[in-house]
Amino acid sequence: MKLILAASAVFGVWLGWRSLGWPLIHDAPLMHYVAWLIAQGAVPYRDVFDMNMPGVYLIHWAVLSTVGAGDLAWRLVDLAWLAGICGLLFVFGKGTGDRLAAAAGAILFALYHLSGGAWRVGQRDFLLCLFLLGGALGVARAIERGAALQPLVVAGLLLGAGMTVKPNAGIYWLMCAGTAAWGAWREKRSLALAAGVVIAAGLLVPGLVFGWLAWLGGLNSFHAIMFGYVVPLYSHVGRIQLGQAISWYRNGPALWSLLSVIGFLGLLGPTPPGATTRRMLALLGVGYGWLHFSLQGKGWEYHLYPLALFICALVPFAMTRVASRSGFTSSLRRGVALAVFVATVVTLGAKGVDAVDAGWVAEKSRRVAALSRDLGPLLRPGDRVQVLDVTEGGLHALFKLGVRQPTRFLYDFHFFHDQDDPRIKLLQGELVLGIQSERPRAIVVMRDTWNRAGYERIQEIPGLTSLLDRAYTLAVEGDGYRIYAKRADS
Repeated sequence: MKLILAASAVFGVWLGWRSLGWPLIHDAPLMHYVAWLIAQGAVPYRDVFDMNMPGVYLIHWAVLSTVGAGDLAWRLVDLAWLAGICGLLFVFGKGTGDRLAAAAGAILFALYHLSGGAWRVGQRDFLLCLFLLGGALGVARAIERGAALQPLVVAGLLLGAGMTVKPNAGIYWLMCAGTAAWGAWREKRSLALAAGVVIAAGLLVPGLVFGWLAWLGGLNSFHAIMFGYVVPLYSHVGRIQLGQAISWYRNGPALWSLLSVIGFLGLLGPTPPGATTRRMLALLGVGYGWLHFSLQGKGWEYHLYPLALFICALVPFAMTRVASRSGFTSSLRRGVALAVFVATVVTLGAKGVDAVDAGWVAEKSRRVAALSRDLGPLLRPGDRVQVLDVTEGGLHALFKLGVRQPTRFLYDFHFFHDQDDPRIKLLQGELVLGIQSERPRAIVVMRDTWNRAGYERIQEIPGLTSLLDRAYTLAVEGDGYRIYAKRADS
């Protein structure tokens, strides 16, 4: 087992080393751009129409303010965050009494993350994992120490911080509060006090974050976006089932079959002495991870992070030898788990090698560089540019150039679903009115975008095509983008 773990760890280090050259790509530059806008005085939600939680912006703002906006800086932040999660997994699994088994869970999660490629670097659901597992560990330690309150406070604070990254984390927060109450009941202590500490502490960080948002003047806009757009409209766009989502990704069916087996093995047999709470919290985490993915429903691979995290938290329970009446059964379970672990590492290895130098990442980076080169000479200091895009590089180019938009719209997919709904019509009208009023120096249309590809899609936004014909000219036809420059007489 030591040799297998050592070889797996070495492979993980190799993947980490090879990943140092990964560029800022896909979603990360979008959140960097929002953080930069906030630093420039923009108010989240009022001046930036986005579906993410404010905690995400604060994390990216902290990164930009401390280590900068470079590709390597973001890569190192991601690796440090991964090290923190793996450290927590090791400490969590060490409760089984088997350090090697605890290391196995941490190594497996590291390989899971590194095998995902550049587009999963710093994803919000990955960032959330640190808060979820920290909360679980705090509750476990509180119960193991006889319903101690201080670890419950820490757990609540971490879980509350997680809710400012993804609101779905509130489900696991309540699960942890219930587990804390169960632990207090076992010790014949106050159930209400234990659960109340986790709940009260969990409200502190969201209270501070949303207090900050209210102070800036963005709370009403946040409410309007979440309950006037996200919940009634965006929540049903592009929904797919888990099985379909898994089939999208390289080695997906094989990988998740193996993870399911090793997670199930972690639930078989007797629990190691003193580790009952930890296995319970890991099992609850698996249930939460399933809900976390299902409630979002978009099928994106990074939404599976919490599920993968808590399966990895069950790995030590599958690989630990527990003394019982049937030592053979325990040894058999451990042997099967070790074989499944090896198969999972091999599967992740194949996925990771394929993702290290993914061609689409280099292609998108070239597109961002080309767009920046084409757009830069058209602009003067203070000029604004409207981008119609999602993740194809348009906003990334604006971030590199330090250019703001004339409207609050980061993405254009809002305008192409539920088009008969008056709320979507209002958003379309706001976009066109904003462009008419500000007359940005350029308008960039990316060809490929989420949920509606092709340049012709802009014809579906009333008034936009006529505005382009009247006041703009096609200045650049690039590889996957068009730049419309403002006419001198407009």
